[in-house]
Amino acid sequence: MGRYPVYQSPQLDAVESRLRRSGDPHGYLAGDPRPLITILTEDDRAVKALGLTHEAIAARLRALTEAAKSAFGGPVVVEGLWRVQLEDFRGRLPCPWGHPGLYPKTHVRLERLDTGETLQWTDLSLHMIEAHGFYQGLKSPYRLDPKKVASICAVPPE
Repeated sequence: MGRYPVYQSPQLDAVESRLRRSGDPHGYLAGDPRPLITILTEDDRAVKALGLTHEAIAARLRALTEAAKSAFGGPVVVEGLWRVQLEDFRGRLPCPWGHPGLYPKTHVRLERLDTGETLQWTDLSLHMIEAHGFYQGLKSPYRLDPKKVASICAVPPE
């Protein structure tokens, strides 16, 4: 399945079921009753309105993740603008869309030094943004609102 269809399909129903599995309060769609297609469509519109792509947003977050990995668990200041720290946990996670491969369990925390604004994400978050345009549900602890990410991370337009 590509990024996603323009309508709620049986394939997308199966993905949504996996994303909502067990009612986990810290899950991908925690506290967000909207259908998955609505979430995907609204975030896609927001990204396009910013003149960005999902790939550009994922690339910026990936660069910050790689900088944090180079610090071996300690915080690192990147370009004098961001303090980034990565925690690496044992295990790997599958893509809810069913892509092959597993993604390391990581937790990246970023603080913008001049504003104090923060973001957090995982390696799986980067994949879901880049491959599926999925930024998670409104109340998910790993929700990455495209407008907020673009602002805090100074994502350059393509």
